[in-house]
Amino acid sequence: MRTIFFGTPSLVLPCLRAVAAAHEAVAVVCRPDSPQGRSKKLVPPPAKVCAEELGIPVHQPEKLNDGTFEAWLRSMAPDLCVVFAYGRLLKQPILDVPAKGWLNVHPSLLPKYRGPSPIQSAILHGETETGVSIMDVVLEMDAGGILLQETTPIDPDDTSETLGERLAEMAAPLLVEGMNQVAAGTAVFTPQDPARVTTCPLFEKEHGRIAWDRSAEEIRNLVRAAQPWPVAQCRLRGEVYRVHRAAVLEEPAPESPGTITGVDKERFRVATGRGQLVVEVFQAPGKKALPVSEFLKGRRLEAGEQFEDMHACP
Repeated sequence: MRTIFFGTPSLVLPCLRAVAAAHEAVAVVCRPDSPQGRSKKLVPPPAKVCAEELGIPVHQPEKLNDGTFEAWLRSMAPDLCVVFAYGRLLKQPILDVPAKGWLNVHPSLLPKYRGPSPIQSAILHGETETGVSIMDVVLEMDAGGILLQETTPIDPDDTSETLGERLAEMAAPLLVEGMNQVAAGTAVFTPQDPARVTTCPLFEKEHGRIAWDRSAEEIRNLVRAAQPWPVAQCRLRGEVYRVHRAAVLEEPAPESPGTITGVDKERFRVATGRGQLVVEVFQAPGKKALPVSEFLKGRRLEAGEQFEDMHACP
């Protein structure tokens, strides 16, 4: 089938490679190059780099709904369009173009966690299982019928990065199977149960701020969800530090939430709303993340010190 692949971040690369190997990938559509770093140098998105390596033409429209992109899409005469983490909503005139419709890859067990951050949300809420859904694309976000699903457990030490990598690898053969069903005319889409729908917001930088009055388990889930970005943030001595890895100590602390309750050679403990957070990898402002054993060689932490309210940060 003549297929156009819509996707932008590195998460989509296993699917892009699988589609290119299994069908005729005639173009990749991704977000425009974006300025990065202090120099604001334009950097191409991972999907563009991968497409060029595969010899697939790349299209990076600034606008989708002024008629120009729709005309380009019609000129490409795709049988099927595939979308995974493209990052922009598609309106009905565009959805009507491919003869065999659209398939979307969504890294959750729909109808749970419709929205832009299902991987982070599953970890943040302490889920023990998630998966990948291959679905039809309709105007309402992530509301199309489900063609295929596959589940995977969430390891207690999974982060958004490790879980995302696993889901991306799972999605690739599942997507190709779905495309093959569409090509053969055997695809059957099951409507989502509206009574079971949950949604998730975009996971943004401020969502990484630690609220010490939450339970230690909730804070540890945040630490996991915020890896690799934006990393869980806390404020000490007027500066923003980051927690990269932590564990939970169920033992209650008499100190108020946010108080350092103890420091040893390899970790330190902080009182929370329930239990204590055991910090194992910590990052000082402008420095690299370090195991606490290394961090303490250059900076001092003392029991009784108090982390400050992150909501006071600019």
